[in-house]
Amino acid sequence: MPTGTGNLHSLERTDTGVTTVTGIGAGADVQADNGDTGKTADSAAAAEDRTPPDRAEVRQLSPAIRGLLVGFVLLTALATNQLYVLSAHTDAYFAWTIKPPLTAAFLGAGYAAGLVLVLLGLRARAWVEARIAVVTVAVFSTLTLLATVLHRDRFHFSADGSIARFAAWFWLGIYIVVPLALAVLIVLHQRRPGVDPPRRDPIPLWLAGAFVLQGLIMLVVGVTLYVAPSTARTLWPWTLTPLTARAVAAWLIAFGVAAVLTLVERDLSRLAAGAVAYTVFGVLQLIAVLRFGDVARWDSPAGIGYLLVLISVVPVGAIGCWLVADRARRRRAAGATPAAATPAG
Repeated sequence: MPTGTGNLHSLERTDTGVTTVTGIGAGADVQADNGDTGKTADSAAAAEDRTPPDRAEVRQLSPAIRGLLVGFVLLTALATNQLYVLSAHTDAYFAWTIKPPLTAAFLGAGYAAGLVLVLLGLRARAWVEARIAVVTVAVFSTLTLLATVLHRDRFHFSADGSIARFAAWFWLGIYIVVPLALAVLIVLHQRRPGVDPPRRDPIPLWLAGAFVLQGLIMLVVGVTLYVAPSTARTLWPWTLTPLTARAVAAWLIAFGVAAVLTLVERDLSRLAAGAVAYTVFGVLQLIAVLRFGDVARWDSPAGIGYLLVLISVVPVGAIGCWLVADRARRRRAAGATPAAATPAG
C-alpha cells in the first residue's frame, strides 16, 4: 500500500501570498492565494488609510491669518515711524510718553523687525513657513496687551493733543483684537487637514545652537523684566519705567521664542523670514545705540552684556540669511521642486 506521502501537497508561502491545499493526493486542488481572498474590502480600507504622505495636501496659510498679518504690517510700519524715526517726540505722537529716546528707538527697532518678519511671512504659501512669524506676533501682542492693562494710567487716553489721544485708543483697540484673533486662528490652523512640507535643508547644529543660546538669554532677561520690572536697575544698561520695562521685555520674549523655534522647525526654508528680521533687529539696535547711547551705563555688567549679545545677533542672523539664500540658489540651479510644493514624506 503506497504511503501517499509523495502525493501530499505542502503549504508554501510565496512572495504574493499563501498556497492553499484542498484535499490529499494527486486530485488535490491547489490554489494560490495572493492575499485578496476574503480580504478585498479590508485591503481596500487599509489602502485608503495608508495614503502616501506625498499625495496628501500641504497645509496652506489661510486667508484669515494672511489678512490679519496684512493689518499687522500696516500697524508695525506706523509704530516704526512713531518710535524709531520720531523717538524724541513720543509725548505728542505716540500712545504714551517714552523716556529716554533710546527706549523708544529700541521699541521702534522691534517693530521694524516685526514688519520685516511679517512681510516675508506673507510670501509663504505653506503654513509652516509662516508659523514662526505668526507665533512671534501672537506672543508679543499678548504680552503688550497685558502690559497696557497693567499700566493703563500711563497712556494718553485723556491727553490734550488729539494725535496722542487717538494713538492711545487706537493702540488699545488693536491690542485687544490682534492677540485674541491670532490665538483662535492658530488653533484652527493647526487642526486644518493637510501635512507640513518635508525638512529638506537641516539647520547646521552650530547655527541652531547660536540661535538657541541667544534666544534663551533674551527669554531669561525678558521674563525677569516682565515679572519684576524693578530688576531693570541691575539687568538693563539704561533707566526703564515699569511700563517700558514690560514693553522692552515683550520684544525680548517674542524674539527669544522665535530664536528657540528654529530648533523646533529645524529647516532653513522655515528660517528665512526669522533670520532676516533677526538681522534687522540687531542692526537697528546698534544704530539706536549710536544715536542715543549717551544715556546708558556701558561700563556696567548690564551694559557690557547688552553689547556682547547685540553684536553677536547681527552675524548670527546674517549667516542664517546667507545659508537660506545659498540653499535656495542651489535648489533653483538643480531644478528641484521648492519645499512648499511637496508635502512631508
